[in-house]
Amino acid sequence: MNDHWWRQAVFYQIYPRSFADSGADGIGDLPGVTSRLPYLADLGVDCVWLSPFYPSALADGGYDVADYRDVDPRLGTLDDFDRMVAEADRLGLKIMVDIVPNHTSSDHAWFREALRSAPGSAARDRYVFRDGRGPGGSLPPTDWISCFGGPAWTRLPDGQWYLHLFAPEQPDLNWDHPEVRADFLTTLRFWSDRGVAGFRVDVAHGLAKDLAEPLRDIGDVRGYDPDELPEDGSHPLWDRDEVHGIFREWRKVMDEYDPPRIAVAEAWVRNSRRTPYASPDELGQAFNFDFLYTPLSAPALHTAIDSALHEARTAGASATWVLSNHDVIRHATRLALPDELSRAGREAWLLADGREPEADRELGLRRARAATLLMLALPGSSYLYQGEELGLPEVADLPREALQDPTWERSGGRIKGRDGCRVPLPWTRSGPSFGFGAGGSWLPQPAYFGELSVEAQDGVAGSTLELYREALRLRRALGGDEGVEWVGSVEELSAGVLRFRRSTGWHSLSNLSAVSVPLPEGLEVVLASGPLDGGRVPAWTTVWLRQGVSDGA
Repeated sequence: MNDHWWRQAVFYQIYPRSFADSGADGIGDLPGVTSRLPYLADLGVDCVWLSPFYPSALADGGYDVADYRDVDPRLGTLDDFDRMVAEADRLGLKIMVDIVPNHTSSDHAWFREALRSAPGSAARDRYVFRDGRGPGGSLPPTDWISCFGGPAWTRLPDGQWYLHLFAPEQPDLNWDHPEVRADFLTTLRFWSDRGVAGFRVDVAHGLAKDLAEPLRDIGDVRGYDPDELPEDGSHPLWDRDEVHGIFREWRKVMDEYDPPRIAVAEAWVRNSRRTPYASPDELGQAFNFDFLYTPLSAPALHTAIDSALHEARTAGASATWVLSNHDVIRHATRLALPDELSRAGREAWLLADGREPEADRELGLRRARAATLLMLALPGSSYLYQGEELGLPEVADLPREALQDPTWERSGGRIKGRDGCRVPLPWTRSGPSFGFGAGGSWLPQPAYFGELSVEAQDGVAGSTLELYREALRLRRALGGDEGVEWVGSVEELSAGVLRFRRSTGWHSLSNLSAVSVPLPEGLEVVLASGPLDGGRVPAWTTVWLRQGVSDGA
């Protein structure tokens, strides 16, 4: 078996509650995932990444984990998980699971024990408990504001406070505690023994914290710019050097398996400090979110791609590319909004139910298809998010009463949250949930989802689904090493044309401008993100080209 299969693999992220419902209760589940694995094999992905499916009170969409070594009964059983892995293996697919090590659920057995125990007890030492400040300890130990809004500390009836950098139902673990470290090694082995190929590590940059007294006031811990974090790893909460000792322990466990288990870090850190997370003696890969947030501009993307490839080579890893996931506005919609709109502006757009400014959905899809074909031409691992192969937009007008993201309530209604990218998928043109399941869907689907469904696009030339299928097939057939050779002049780049050649001789050319450009001479088009205009590449279009195209490629 190829130990390095992951280096240029295509991963497909599933948010299990929103993928496919086999139980007719409106909630996606593991048997539903299993039933749709043939679709993913036909799509052409290599590995399925599952967001959390563990027992959870769903205070944060499953990222509040009550038991790391079981399945939420609403989503299935361990037997269902095993059947899913077996079916994936039969189809030539691998399974990667999410692991959430920064915090547990407040329903976790450890935290329930901590609540029953006295201040200063061993049970409380697995978490971060502190006495408060001010008269009678009535003030929080620090001024920290949680990532979801509101104080990062909650007080118990006995007077002590516990830390939660996210929701109060997500108490932070104390990673200085040897029992915490040992238990997660057990969890890595538990799922590896069940056949998973690897792990996506949530909040990988947050495990190690400076909890020495006196604790430091730093205010708001959310929404920071990674480039504002200290270069020396001295921030009390994020990207401390000590975190790398934890992941070196994990690597030893993952290397016990044949092939070694893989991992990818969700690490919101400076580019210069991302390398250790992706090194071969730690997790092996780290998400490159710069690509996701880089404007669809040829010069900007040239810089971002060069930087990512350089970082990957330095780390001994391969680059990672992502345009959408469960935490961000879908890229078919981001690219339908004005380029100058800031992240705060996009939050305001969500609060306005997507009406101000008005999104140009047709242009957004055209630009999204061009961006996707560019991404899939790049060497490294591409991470797709469920439904992007259908061109699904963000559902910005979900009614307030339907919202379930904790950021909505914790922010006092100032931040609408991430529900709009988590709306259940449409599989058929009609039905109570467009084929998602017989019992409706836990978030309401818009009426137009039917015409974006798998059924509506399957086999339809030019559809976004068929574009993804053909792109993934060709990506594997055309191949290439992990580098690119830039082609074209500085003037062309400045004019919006981004072009590179892969080692096997094929080219990717993206026209990221508002006017058409000529096709290069001597090359034939293998695939285009949209219709071509004779011998010209229209605005916002990516084409793949090569000489001597054969039927097999």
